[in-house]
Amino acid sequence: MQNTPNNSKAWFVTGTDTGVGKTLISSALVHGFAAQGMRSVGMKPVAAGCEWRDGELHNDDVAMLRAASNLQMARERINPYAFIPPVAPHIAAQQANTPIVLDVLLQRFHDLEAEAERVIVEGVGGFCVPLGETLDTADLAVALGLPVILVVGLRLGCLNHALLTQEAIVSRGLRLQGWVGNRIDPDMAMPQENIAALQQRLQAPCLGMVPWQAGASSDVSTSHQPDFRQVSALLDLALLTD
Repeated sequence: MQNTPNNSKAWFVTGTDTGVGKTLISSALVHGFAAQGMRSVGMKPVAAGCEWRDGELHNDDVAMLRAASNLQMARERINPYAFIPPVAPHIAAQQANTPIVLDVLLQRFHDLEAEAERVIVEGVGGFCVPLGETLDTADLAVALGLPVILVVGLRLGCLNHALLTQEAIVSRGLRLQGWVGNRIDPDMAMPQENIAALQQRLQAPCLGMVPWQAGASSDVSTSHQPDFRQVSALLDLALLTD
């Protein structure tokens, strides 16, 4: 495992699956650091499911990250690759004839890192989602070398998904620095028992638990968007630098 320094200024956010609230948690982290007076920005390297609005591509996830930041950044700076079809990113890239290039993503990250005191990089889907023929999200996380924050969508099956994701993170030499439980199924049976199992088995501290909110599990537009400001107050940012 990499010996990541405790004074890290950037983190990579991944999830147990797509639609588990990565954008909500990433935005809450960005907002939390900004509220502490730090120059804070979120990066969404790849976004699928965009639409044209007022002459430019719009994505709800990217818009939420921008709203949480206290730095004014053009969409292209925090979201280098934006695709219209709401499909897996490697398929969207193939359809657009626009290969996702790792060096481009790394350069954009370093540009943001040079201006911001805190950078939150939100991955796409789960940890190993393909980005191209030989590139996936795990490769991006390794190339960035950042400590990882795992968003666990609390629903049936989350134990297996969380433990497999932890194994994938650690096996690549990355540090799992913390995790967040996000209640995406209000009818989940035995939630406290599942949370206890996660606390026992995940080798990182829990940064917070987010109660169920309408729209909190969605990565697409909803009529009721969750409030990342409220979620920010539930997260213990001090655990990221201890």
